[in-house]
Amino acid sequence: MVRHMTRLQKFLLAILSGAVVGAAVARLDLHIDTRFASPFDNAVTTRWPWIGAALGWVAFSFYWEAAAKDAAAAKSAESPTSRGIHVFLTNAAILLEMVPIRGLSRFLPVSSAIMAGGLAVEAMGLFLAILARRHLGRNWSGEISIKVDHRLIRSGPYKKLRHPIYTGLLTMYAGTALVTGTWLAIGGFAMAAFAYGRKIRLEEANLNVAFGPEYEAYRRDTWALVPGLF
Repeated sequence: MVRHMTRLQKFLLAILSGAVVGAAVARLDLHIDTRFASPFDNAVTTRWPWIGAALGWVAFSFYWEAAAKDAAAAKSAESPTSRGIHVFLTNAAILLEMVPIRGLSRFLPVSSAIMAGGLAVEAMGLFLAILARRHLGRNWSGEISIKVDHRLIRSGPYKKLRHPIYTGLLTMYAGTALVTGTWLAIGGFAMAAFAYGRKIRLEEANLNVAFGPEYEAYRRDTWALVPGLF
């Protein structure tokens, strides 16, 4: 069974949506009681690339939720605890990246040009993740699992990459870090990289058991995330 959006994911969407609304209000220069002033760095959150980055994650979450309804039933799946660890790490990483706390140190200056470049990187990652998701079709699952009538997909980005969805998602995280430009965002990216590194190890062990020599041959012919690098 495909798990639908968790409470944590719904909470994250609510935060991002509220932050976008707050940023839009601030951008309109409306008068707001200073007792309720945002702890966010308004120099970042009132710029259109940051709003675009937040909307990108919201759009991704809704698309993923809708696409999950077409996934095949699972014959076996990882434990709820293992899945919960991954969900927590990846959603916490988004919050660390998207929330530029006022006064924290930065690794990039606040620049609309740099932020726009980060938004473009995020958009490329979103495009790759969706493209790979469409090629994976009914074999997709948010949790590590083996589906009924599961088969190895080698079309599209899967010709060269074993985990192009993760490549796309990590590209989104990298782009978001460039948009916000804080060291906190670097920590968020590191957390996401750890989460997907962990998931790759578990997933490949699971696929190796399910497909044996066929999967080993596929591994020899492909890269995990980045052609020529990893």
